[in-house]
Amino acid sequence: MDVLQTKQKLNSYIIDSQEEEIKRIALELHEGVGQNLYSILTGLQVVESAISEEGMKSYVREMSQLIEKTIQEIRLLSVELHPPTLTTFGLYPAMKSYLKLYTSTFGILVDLEIVGKEVSLPERSNIAVFRVCQEALENIAKYADTSKVKMTFLYSDTELKISIQDFGRGFQLEEHEDPHHSSGLAVMKERMLLTGGKCTISSKIGEGTSIELFLPL
Repeated sequence: MDVLQTKQKLNSYIIDSQEEEIKRIALELHEGVGQNLYSILTGLQVVESAISEEGMKSYVREMSQLIEKTIQEIRLLSVELHPPTLTTFGLYPAMKSYLKLYTSTFGILVDLEIVGKEVSLPERSNIAVFRVCQEALENIAKYADTSKVKMTFLYSDTELKISIQDFGRGFQLEEHEDPHHSSGLAVMKERMLLTGGKCTISSKIGEGTSIELFLPL
């Protein structure tokens, strides 16, 4: 086994281990912490109904509302970490579900389109592609200064191609090719490489950034 193969095998092991840990944390947040908070909320609502003094009743109600908000935030975080629809329904439905959360969080509208018939992918490929799309969209929210994104899933007989165009401020790609300054871009490319695919990135100042993912079927 040469150095490149050894590196790829190690990177694959690290990424798989990270995903297992992320999945465990997401489940614990949803079914552990979330359920415990729900039990506390139910108890507070019972206490509130038994209190007659208006000041204390109002205080308990405020605490209940705060816990309700926290439960909602935990649910959203759990979905962001590991969408249950990814395992149950596949990549495209999981992305549709995630984009609702993305738009409500960042105010960026994503025009999502699918061309061709969706093909079922192995779980590992689903996770890899989803994570790359997630990273791309989060970068757009942080840096692109845009309110609109175009995202297309194109299924052919031999390949899945996903394109993400942000129409934002763009950047000089050459300045971000140094691994010390482009860890996010490097991880995106590495994830696609490890699943047998490819990630290409192009950008122009004032015209936005285009990311294309290619995955053999």
